[in-house]
Amino acid sequence: MKKRLLYLLLPIVTLGLEILPYGAVCNFANPEGEPWRKTFSYFDLTPFGYANFAPLLTAILTCAILLLLFLFCIKGSRRMAIMAKNLLYAAIIISLGPLAFGITYFSLIGALITISLVAELLLLRSIIKRGTE
Repeated sequence: MKKRLLYLLLPIVTLGLEILPYGAVCNFANPEGEPWRKTFSYFDLTPFGYANFAPLLTAILTCAILLLLFLFCIKGSRRMAIMAKNLLYAAIIISLGPLAFGITYFSLIGALITISLVAELLLLRSIIKRGTE
């Protein structure tokens, strides 16, 4: 069980990055020309109100993934790991959602969140492939 607790590290890092107020981006019109770029936490409802749904949905999925992996660490259930893996696929795709608006709606923190989700997916796939410990 102690070894399985290490699998919680990447989701906790991802959650920490999502809490930072630099992940979600909104570009507001500026009457003087260049738009104002404001950044928000993934848990902030402001981007959601401006039709940028991806950050909040990614944050909610990350919380669900963390819960499933916590249950996996306690029980060692392969089923929990598979459910977390499936949610990771969805979270990765949704985390790339702001790119549909353009590269200006994507931030470095958003890219790090996506990278950490991909790393967790690769780790989880290798765990499931060789069997639970």
